[in-house]
Amino acid sequence: MKTHISLKVSDLNSSIDFYKKMLGIDPVKVKSDYAKFDVNDPPLNLTLNSSKVVAGGQLSHLGLQVASTDDVDAIARRWADEGLLTLEEKQTDCCYALQDKVWVADPDGAHWEVFTVLGDTEGRKDEASQCCELNACETEPAAQSVTGCC
Repeated sequence: MKTHISLKVSDLNSSIDFYKKMLGIDPVKVKSDYAKFDVNDPPLNLTLNSSKVVAGGQLSHLGLQVASTDDVDAIARRWADEGLLTLEEKQTDCCYALQDKVWVADPDGAHWEVFTVLGDTEGRKDEASQCCELNACETEPAAQSVTGCC
C-alpha cells in the first residue's frame, strides 16, 4: 500500500521547488498543471495540481512519523540546508503523546510536521488532546516560513 495525497497549489513551480527540497527527490512527472512525486520512504504518491487555491480549507496539517529523535533532527538539518525555514519542538505534549517534531510550510501554507512519539501522556493531569495547530500562527507561504508558534 502507498498513501496518495493530492494538493491544490497556486504556483506549481514554487511548489515543485519546495517539495524537491522537503522530500529530497525530484518529481517523476511534470506537466504544465501537474507534478507527481513518488516517494519510497515513507511510501507516498504526492501530486500537485495547479489551482486557484483558497487559503485555509479543511486541512489542519500533514505529517510524517519517523522512528526516532535522531531521524527528526536529520530531517530538520536537511531542510535547513535546503533553505527551508523550520520550527522545531522538543518534548511537546500533543495528541495525548510526548513528541519531538519539526515543521515546515509549503508555498500555499500547508503545514507539514515530521515527528516521533516518545511516550503516551493520556491520563496525565496536563495532557494535551489536540495537536499544535499551526493555522493559528503567522505564516508567509511565499517565503516558505514558519514563525513564532505554539
